[in-house]
Amino acid sequence: MPYIDLQNELPGIRGLMAYSPATAKPLNELAEILLRNDENSLSRGERELIATYVSYKNDCFFCQNVHGALAGYYLRLGIAEIDAIKAGERRQLSRKMQALLQIAAAVQQGGKSVTPSNIEAARKAGASDREIHDTVLIAAAFCMYNRYVDGLATWAPQDRQFYVERAPQRAAEGYINTPLK
Repeated sequence: MPYIDLQNELPGIRGLMAYSPATAKPLNELAEILLRNDENSLSRGERELIATYVSYKNDCFFCQNVHGALAGYYLRLGIAEIDAIKAGERRQLSRKMQALLQIAAAVQQGGKSVTPSNIEAARKAGASDREIHDTVLIAAAFCMYNRYVDGLATWAPQDRQFYVERAPQRAAEGYINTPLK
């Protein structure tokens, strides 16, 4: 049960956004830019994977499953494959994505945990400055989103297939036009 009366029974951040539409608008706009903007050299799946990994590192069940299902949808990976990536099995990922996930993990620990060697490894693996920038920003934003969701003790469906089944709809609707139902 959430710590406050959200006046709705929606799960995770959806309940929080229905409760506070004024803050939902900029938060959804930020998610749309970070995760769906097509003027980005990282694919939607790769960006969702960064969000998933940070949410996993923060132990945010709702966010890691929502974004993990979306990453899986875009990258054509199953739950088990996304779980393996979160747990450290990354052979199927490019060297660039492996390096960017290391940066994301460092951001999750704290901004000053990102080191010059993290950045250099990403550059050597082919990451552009924009991709490094976006990785840091996605990771930082998801630390905020995760803390928002868990800091108010929102509930989350425990059946992970729920998230997988909804991923195509979430992918089609995006973050700005997602109905709060």
